[in-house]
Amino acid sequence: MTENYTALYEQHKKAGASFTDFGGWQMPLKYESELAEHHAVRKAAGLFDLSHMGEVWVTGPDAAAFLDFALAGKLSAIAVGKAKYSLICNADGGIIDDLITYRRPSPEEGVDQYLVVPNAGNAKVVAAALLERAARFDVVVDDASAETSLIAVQGPNAEAILLTLVPAEQHALVTELKYYAAVEVSINGQDLLLARTGYTGEDGFEIYIPNLDAPGLWEALLEVGKGHGLIPAGLAARDSLRLEAGMPLYGNELSRYVNAYAAGLGPVVSLAKESDFIGKEALAAIKAAGVGSTIGQKLVGLKGAGRRAARAHYSVLKDGSLIGEVTSGQPSPTLGYPIALAYVDVEHSEPGTIVDVDLRGKSEPFEVVPLPFYKRQK
Repeated sequence: MTENYTALYEQHKKAGASFTDFGGWQMPLKYESELAEHHAVRKAAGLFDLSHMGEVWVTGPDAAAFLDFALAGKLSAIAVGKAKYSLICNADGGIIDDLITYRRPSPEEGVDQYLVVPNAGNAKVVAAALLERAARFDVVVDDASAETSLIAVQGPNAEAILLTLVPAEQHALVTELKYYAAVEVSINGQDLLLARTGYTGEDGFEIYIPNLDAPGLWEALLEVGKGHGLIPAGLAARDSLRLEAGMPLYGNELSRYVNAYAAGLGPVVSLAKESDFIGKEALAAIKAAGVGSTIGQKLVGLKGAGRRAARAHYSVLKDGSLIGEVTSGQPSPTLGYPIALAYVDVEHSEPGTIVDVDLRGKSEPFEVVPLPFYKRQK
């Protein structure tokens, strides 16, 4: 597999990061302690390099109609400055990727503009799929992933940290920015796109910046963040944080062999929108059949009764019979007990159901619980 390096690779090396391959990218797994990084995000703030993510701009008079056709949600309903979580699906309803789409101000009259952000390993696949689906629409699909870095500040102190780099006259743009929204703001003397989304269960921001300028912003954030408990955080902490927040990971909970209803993402699908979209017919049939609600399997949260953690691909049992499989699992640093996500047969998916997980030959009890496992106090 080709190895890609983000514009911040040298910063990570200097900080003593341990690296791992993720979607073909060499990414920091951790710096000193993944547990310390996890707790920093929950209690103070963590700084993440997300530059392996994709950035695809969709611009043109038909941009809204095109995205309604290309994606499962109703993207034309997004207000300017807001964002929406959605799916891009195959004709059979399988999930190619889950992604966030931001509607940006129109660059000129009669022209709409959106920023589509796919996952790292799927960025090129999504860009190619969008380009193919754009054939009959008056739009331009521009994959800017290779030129764009993405830096995230996550945690309860994220807002205070950002305000130190934003001019006083623009502070309200930051403090009044709602969840799943984005705004142009001057950060460290440069006009950049700032989004308030995240993948950790905490408050936080993402900053889109040209590659050349990313190292300077990274260092500036670390410097001003010292008094706010900010430390760099790697993919290990990101994974444990998103698991506690009950957020799916493509390749674990989501894939081309999984549909939105089984994954608990039915509300993301807009069967009611007037336009056709790729996968609509298949997803309508899946919903009508009751897949994920009355038949088949469903994604659930599992809470361990003991100390041993379930891991991906471990079998889930009921009375000795196989009823599902774990997709993600580990001890929860915040909650102090093992947690997992798993697909199980619908008849055993109700919260309160006790199941067993085969932990390498020894069965341990787990309880089906509502998601998310962790929810921050606002």
